[in-house]
Amino acid sequence: MRAVVIDEYGGPEVLRLTEVPEPVAGPGQVRVRVRTAGVNPVDVKQRTGFFSAVAPPRFPLRMGNEYAGTVDQVGEGVADFAVGDDVFGSATGQCYAELVVVDAADVAGKPASLGWDAAGGLPAVGQTAYTALEQIGGVRAGETLLVHAAAGGVGTVAVQIARLRGAVVIGTASEGNHDYLRSLGAVPVAYGPGLADRVRALAPGGVDAALDAVGGDDATAVSLALVADRRRIGTTVDAAAAEAHGFLRVGGRTTPGLRQLAEWSRTGDLVLPSVTGYPLDEVAAAHRHVEGGHTRGKVVLRVG
Repeated sequence: MRAVVIDEYGGPEVLRLTEVPEPVAGPGQVRVRVRTAGVNPVDVKQRTGFFSAVAPPRFPLRMGNEYAGTVDQVGEGVADFAVGDDVFGSATGQCYAELVVVDAADVAGKPASLGWDAAGGLPAVGQTAYTALEQIGGVRAGETLLVHAAAGGVGTVAVQIARLRGAVVIGTASEGNHDYLRSLGAVPVAYGPGLADRVRALAPGGVDAALDAVGGDDATAVSLALVADRRRIGTTVDAAAAEAHGFLRVGGRTTPGLRQLAEWSRTGDLVLPSVTGYPLDEVAAAHRHVEGGHTRGKVVLRVG
């Protein structure tokens, strides 16, 4: 089968499409023929060696952490899925490929109403957003949540979950993404100098919690200035800032969360209105798109 690998760390040019052995579903597993696979900032970090100190590589290194596709093989003991079921989920470092093998316990059925592009782009960012909001104490009706980089993949989902729970959401984004944020139910605000004052003007009653999906000193400083309880500030990307200032590094996977995302997608309460797709053999272009920053919604690879 075809899969994307890297033989060394570097720029997008190190990504290459090659033939690798087909995986086989073992006990408790399913094999999925991938239709689409999400491309995320964490993939860029992996490609550039950001994690090499904690996870020394064994090249060639496979890539990709979320997928959507159709079950084509079922391992012993699996009762919840059958060949032909459309599913989606996340699986570390193997999803830029024609086939993935995953534990059936970590898979969710793909709603028929959820298109393949959106399905391939939802699992990782969706679970991250769902878990992150839980870790900063959840959000409730009447509260105000500040989301940094609200137009990106994690932000797009976090805004909608918070709105479903009745919170007011203020989202930072470039001017070109403000209408997009309004379509999600957020109040947009431009980032840059004076951000804290602009947010105060929009939230005279104060900000109860903040979720940072971009990192950097500006997001950290504004969150600390506006949120009184540091246990209600979370970052999905800036572990160093969280440690230095005593707030939370948040995110992670949760199968119940994934299945709740599937249900919200089925009912139309959660959407990914902006998805950009690239063919699998244009994976380098997809990485350049994500690496350029200011991505609206998600970028996915169209595999099959």
